[in-house]
Amino acid sequence: QVQLVESGGGLVQAGGSLTLSCAASRSIFSIVLMGWYRQAPGKQREFVTNITNGGSTNYADSVKGRFTISRDNAKNTVYLQMNSLKPEDTAVYYCRADTPTTYWGRGTQVTVSS
Repeated sequence: QVQLVESGGGLVQAGGSLTLSCAASRSIFSIVLMGWYRQAPGKQREFVTNITNGGSTNYADSVKGRFTISRDNAKNTVYLQMNSLKPEDTAVYYCRADTPTTYWGRGTQVTVSS
């Protein structure tokens, strides 16, 4: 079992940057896949990005070139660096771990003003 706690959300102007963190309650070294999803008001939760324990990454087309995922196994933390933010990036961002059982954090709000 693993608990995930997201942090780093907030209000930012369009074009700005934020870095989200996802802290795990135990070592993530053996967790094969960790990722970020988001859910905007009135919409379904959608995939943003993920990273394997080998460092391979995948991104949704909508964030490619703007967002970067990374993981620090020593700190049991996954990060999401978000640059060139747009109003359509406004959502609650959730961290996910596939162990392979799936675990979710409670989310952190990101609001991008135009």
